[in-house]
Amino acid sequence: MTKSQYYIPIGPIHPALKEPIRVEAKVEGEKIVEVDVKRGFAHRGIEYMGMKRNAIQALYLSERICGICSISHPYAFVVGSEKALGIEAPPRAQYIRTIIAELERIHSHILWLGVVAHEVGFDSLLFWTWKGREKVLDVLELISGNRINYSMYMIGGVRRDLKESHIKALKEMIDYYRIFNQEMKNLFLADPVYKARTRGVAQLSKEMALKVNAVGPTARAAGLRMDIRQDIPYDAYADIEVRGIVPQDIVGEVYGDAYDATLVRIYEIDQSVDIIEYCIDNLPEGKIMAIPNYVVLLSKIKRTKGEGIGAHEAPRGEVIHYFKYDGTRDGPAVWKVVAPSYNNINSWAPLLLGAEVADIPVVVAYIDPCMCCNDRIAVVRDSSGKIVDSTTLHRMAVEKTMRIKKELGVKK
Repeated sequence: MTKSQYYIPIGPIHPALKEPIRVEAKVEGEKIVEVDVKRGFAHRGIEYMGMKRNAIQALYLSERICGICSISHPYAFVVGSEKALGIEAPPRAQYIRTIIAELERIHSHILWLGVVAHEVGFDSLLFWTWKGREKVLDVLELISGNRINYSMYMIGGVRRDLKESHIKALKEMIDYYRIFNQEMKNLFLADPVYKARTRGVAQLSKEMALKVNAVGPTARAAGLRMDIRQDIPYDAYADIEVRGIVPQDIVGEVYGDAYDATLVRIYEIDQSVDIIEYCIDNLPEGKIMAIPNYVVLLSKIKRTKGEGIGAHEAPRGEVIHYFKYDGTRDGPAVWKVVAPSYNNINSWAPLLLGAEVADIPVVVAYIDPCMCCNDRIAVVRDSSGKIVDSTTLHRMAVEKTMRIKKELGVKK
């Protein structure tokens, strides 16, 4: 490192970060010339805990993997479990699931738009978007009882049906967001200051997006028409024929930057509103659970061997849950989760290289990261490359603490 180069450590605790992660940037002047992203600060062991509980208890754990995408993980959970157990949710339940998932997409995208507005210094726009987000949260609360963590999904269906009052509220919300989203297009996409601050910033090429395995709006902003709802349709999506939104559909060209990411998310809100309207107009009659009795459901799980993969297009990108039931317990013998941030964070390094220091917050926000979704257990190796076990790691930590105390002259 030359005299004109400096390291700027960001995180794991930093005012600009909503969750813990560490970005170490080497800068030369205002230009980033080297970057290293370190994760692993929020591992909670949810998969391990889920394999020690029955499937219904594990389902509620899955809802707490992420606060914003609190329906996305349960969605992948129930779809994967149903495949492993040979259960099919009734058509009405499938449509209700789709409605709830698209409601979550609306509130998540509006939240992201507010965060990006804040990162570029447009706080009045942040407050306006979050005020508009209250409408969809009010509808979710009316339907489920909660603004976040809705507890709506169950293996084989949904826990609550839609009433006429819910349908009325959904229709009012649809009218509201058709107007609100047009205003967002004017305030974000047509604003020259916002465009100047985001056009050309966090520019991800289609080739780089493929190389780092980007998913969701991050991949679509780069021009890749990737969407689980389109590629592997499930529930009501199979009837709707969803088509992933990419910038070239709207403006005829692709930059793959923060402006394109904004464009994709705003137009996906329109798409979500259309999907919800379709589901309301075509909502099937009938039951909402394949196996209404939870005791019977757990008994079936305990007697069934099978494995399955559940995939759902969350607001941030594809969520995948893998399950294996071994026929000896009423919960999963194996449960593995892959969330979109696990892929999308790989784009930070190429996006930050050559960028200005002031662009770091925009690049970080670009992918809509979730550390709690992303984190796995950290593996520590010593200088010889050997994995350090927990006992050795604890001993090394104690020795380091004692050494520091001695150097500082601390007696106790």
